[in-house]
Amino acid sequence: MAYKEVKVIKNNPALKGMAVMIPDVVFSTAQGIELKLQLLKPWTDETAKEQPNYPLIVFVQGSAWTFPDVYYELPQLAQFAREGYVVATLTHRNSLEGHPFPAYLEDVKAGIRFLKKNAAKYQIDSERVGIWGTSSGGNTALLVGLTGDDSRYKTEEYSEFSDSVKLVVDCFGPTDLTYTLENIAAMDEDTRTLFAALRGEDTKENMKKVLEMNPVDHIREGVSYPPFLILQGNQDTVVDYSQSELMYHRLSDAGADATLICVEGAPHEGSFWSTELLAIIKEFIDNNL
Repeated sequence: MAYKEVKVIKNNPALKGMAVMIPDVVFSTAQGIELKLQLLKPWTDETAKEQPNYPLIVFVQGSAWTFPDVYYELPQLAQFAREGYVVATLTHRNSLEGHPFPAYLEDVKAGIRFLKKNAAKYQIDSERVGIWGTSSGGNTALLVGLTGDDSRYKTEEYSEFSDSVKLVVDCFGPTDLTYTLENIAAMDEDTRTLFAALRGEDTKENMKKVLEMNPVDHIREGVSYPPFLILQGNQDTVVDYSQSELMYHRLSDAGADATLICVEGAPHEGSFWSTELLAIIKEFIDNNL
């Protein structure tokens, strides 16, 4: 019998282009809640004497400031791990369970500091860390980029490490919630419940504090900020496209390096995503991290 020729290919001792996942890494228990992250990283030969370090992308999935589904974007994030990045997708405390602002911001910052503390363990280059978020996670990413090592949002966990980042990617994140927060009574029940949870106890001081959720209000002229990439669909009915325009203009006016990408016809999530969009994000991260 005639057999087809056996094709011979070379092995891949460096495991180039491969990725591995480290699930359910606990990064915080200080607030009485076990917070976990999912870690994706390039797969390397563990027997090698010298292990390479990689830049880190911290990802925050949108959740309306409740509890992020850390698995939602794993298929897309794995691409970045295969191409030479460590990627960590983080949880944070749920505002609807009695954790008002700034709990979610404190938790994500704690996660960044945890990863920097454990940089050697996870093959992270702690000097090359960026943050990327979607929706409420985009709001978080913007706040992280604008408030690096701000004592107002820094808990005692891993406090000897910095929570500043080298770049910010924001996908359709709310940037100015002033109108909503000042007109909660006119909103639907779900919105009232959510923002009441974010505000906490109904006091004038708490209302003032929760307005700190607005990234646009943290922008200051003369401050050195990381570069920002802002992306949003112009048919988004959850977060109005004008939110991204406002953020882009405020950053640019303050002298920051900001880029805005409009995705024609795209809603919130769904067809917003494409290989073209991911390539734009990848190029931005490559150039700045």
